[in-house]
Amino acid sequence: MVSAGSVVPNRSRTFDFLGTRAASQWRRWAAAPLVVLPCLLQGCSETKSILTGDSLLTGSASYGAASAPADTFAARFAAAENFPSAPGREASASRTRAVPVGSAEGAYKVASLSPDVPYGLPAIKQGQTQLVGFENSAFPYHGKSGSRYSDNRVLVHVPLGFDVRKPGVIVVFFHGHGATLARDVRDRQLLPAQISESGVNAVLVAPQLAYDAADSSAGKFWERGGLKRFMAEAAENLARVYGDPRAAAAFAKMPVILVGYSGGFVATASSLQVGGLGRRVKGVVLLDALYGELDKFSGWIVKNRSAFFVSAYTPYTKRHDDELARTLRDKGIPVVTELNGPLKPGSVAFIATRGGINHRDYVTLAWTQHPVTDMLLRLPRI
Repeated sequence: MVSAGSVVPNRSRTFDFLGTRAASQWRRWAAAPLVVLPCLLQGCSETKSILTGDSLLTGSASYGAASAPADTFAARFAAAENFPSAPGREASASRTRAVPVGSAEGAYKVASLSPDVPYGLPAIKQGQTQLVGFENSAFPYHGKSGSRYSDNRVLVHVPLGFDVRKPGVIVVFFHGHGATLARDVRDRQLLPAQISESGVNAVLVAPQLAYDAADSSAGKFWERGGLKRFMAEAAENLARVYGDPRAAAAFAKMPVILVGYSGGFVATASSLQVGGLGRRVKGVVLLDALYGELDKFSGWIVKNRSAFFVSAYTPYTKRHDDELARTLRDKGIPVVTELNGPLKPGSVAFIATRGGINHRDYVTLAWTQHPVTDMLLRLPRI
């Protein structure tokens, strides 16, 4: 039985999503000696590793209260202490711009955490993480709000060993307030690292929402069919990053898991209601994100009984989580309050996390360390 604050016991015996998971526990034990691998492969001067401070694939160096900011309303909603000074904001604004559609920047290679590639060709030989300009990303957007944002980039990650010939899954991550893709989603919240760490045959696409701002605007994801258009373009760009344009057809059919953190709940809810992806969305994971849009989430859950829904929360969002759980129970939908085994189709879970868990670090420490990794390890065959 796995409850909030615990980890999955003996993962080597848990659920092998699609038969493609590598030995994740071995990867963690073996990671430290391989930190020099990028230098051996192509020279340290040309390699950007997923290293943050003194940690490797583990989030911040310490999760203790001494290093984490106070979990206050201000900290959660990007108040003064979390945003740069006026000169800093001006510098950020100068970096907020559209890049040519399909172009990549900030690309780097992810060191292998395995002694060899787990699959034969055409499995990808080297993990790839790139910032790619999308025409159908959240911004620029000229609708009801958000016209001041122009960053059209998407963080695209294809891990080492990913094999397009095998069943796979696409994780779409919607970040929260005060975030940028490189500084926060990639380097602090470690989304690419968590995908790679799982060993699951999964890839990541994470659109830039409101750039470094206290704003939950969903941009083009507010539009009917917005998620569908985004995923169609993602298939083409994933195939390019994978290294074989023919792979686009396979990416275009893969199931999708939506993960929303904090202010990313708006883009998540809108994508479920009007995104147009239909039953390709096999699951939703909210990471301390249920601040509203309860009707959209409940409506999707009721209509999609073959998909799973997980909302993990701190005391700050508990009221909304409790309200949605009651609504679903009143509609006859079973609700659980702990994760016990795989995320079965149709399962609905509301997970309270223990005291001391900080909202700012929630993407790397929620009910367990690296919750996105844990979620992927729990996926059934879908």
